[in-house]
Amino acid sequence: MKLLALLPRSFFVRTLWLVLGVVLFSKALTVVYLLFNEDVLLDRQYSHGAALTLRAFWATDGEQRERVAASTGLRWLPDSEVPAGESHWPYGAVFQKQMQMELGEQTETRLRIRQPPMLWVRAPSLGEGWVEVPLYPHPLRGQRIWSVLGWFLLIGLSSTAASWIFVRQLSAPFKRVIVAVRELGQGRRVRLEVDGSRTNDMAELYLAFNQMSEDVEQAARERELMLAGVSHDLRTPLTRLRLALELQAVDDDLSADMIRDIEDMDGILDQFLAFIRDGRAEPMEICDLNELVRETAAAFNQHNPRVGLHLQDIPPLSIKRLSIKRLLGNLLENALHHTSGHVEITSHIARCEKTRYAVLCVLDRGLGIAENELPHICNPFTRGDQARSGRGSGLGLAIVKRIAQQHGGRFELKNREGGGLEARVCLPLRKDVN
Repeated sequence: MKLLALLPRSFFVRTLWLVLGVVLFSKALTVVYLLFNEDVLLDRQYSHGAALTLRAFWATDGEQRERVAASTGLRWLPDSEVPAGESHWPYGAVFQKQMQMELGEQTETRLRIRQPPMLWVRAPSLGEGWVEVPLYPHPLRGQRIWSVLGWFLLIGLSSTAASWIFVRQLSAPFKRVIVAVRELGQGRRVRLEVDGSRTNDMAELYLAFNQMSEDVEQAARERELMLAGVSHDLRTPLTRLRLALELQAVDDDLSADMIRDIEDMDGILDQFLAFIRDGRAEPMEICDLNELVRETAAAFNQHNPRVGLHLQDIPPLSIKRLSIKRLLGNLLENALHHTSGHVEITSHIARCEKTRYAVLCVLDRGLGIAENELPHICNPFTRGDQARSGRGSGLGLAIVKRIAQQHGGRFELKNREGGGLEARVCLPLRKDVN
């Protein structure tokens, strides 16, 4: 289990390492094979021919040896005149081993690959001293083991590049599915294109996702249609009740309370519809967020200045204008409902990791919310404790959270030091969240 925890979390990286490991393992096996099969590294016939030439040289004497030496280019040298050989691992050791097999265990060889290539052989079993043998370029060709390793490295890099392309092609459809799932979760209409270039498995996955997306949209349409019908059916009798109360001679206080209850019920119906019609069909447009804040706050400051503004410069960003206005209205209504004092709105730019956000904060000095209720307060039909509860459907903050998520942002609530609540909305600064 500890070993599995060390593996990369990315499917792309895991597959790439797997393919790269197989390629490198195959190259390592190739090196081992070449080291243990020396006939592949050096032509056995070459060493055998050199040994036959030396045997012919030592088998003659006098004038015949001189004729053999002249015709073959051989030359006898004493120990003091033989230069030091060059190191060509593993070729030098392989060649000496082959010559020992041909001429005896005590045979020594020295190689020089640089021009002119030359071989010196001392074979005590044949005679004293060294014999200089002209060495032809083939099959050594002056190559060292580093050139072989260089070729293996080049092949390995080429294989790695091919593996990277292969794995990228393999993982790209999964990334498209991940992006599509996120967009579907934000309430957008998403369809994955299925064409002939897809594998059967990926085509089935795309078709299944498209079917799921269509089912989710159909369920949302049916839910919206049902609640719209319920809202319409309820509003008609509520309107008649309100009209009847205003026309009849009823106690003013009782009539005012009943009219207020009817207005609350009508507001609850509006919130139901706002929650269902979550603005997913509203187009994005470039807006000045601070100007939208001023416009929304002005409606609450008509008779009495209750909302203060502390706004910093924020660049225009792509948002759903009506949805953001509904978000601000819900936050201001909630804050003003639970405090008798002043409410403030602030705006500024913040950075989280590599993303910059426009941050809106609505601050009040109410009684706040119990800490154990904060994680659940934004769930639909959830209201806080008695300190902040009252009339309402419990959908206001749920609508705010959904609108923030539709813009790729987030919504947070936290209690302030000294009492009150801070509602924070973070919207990413990018031109188009789609």
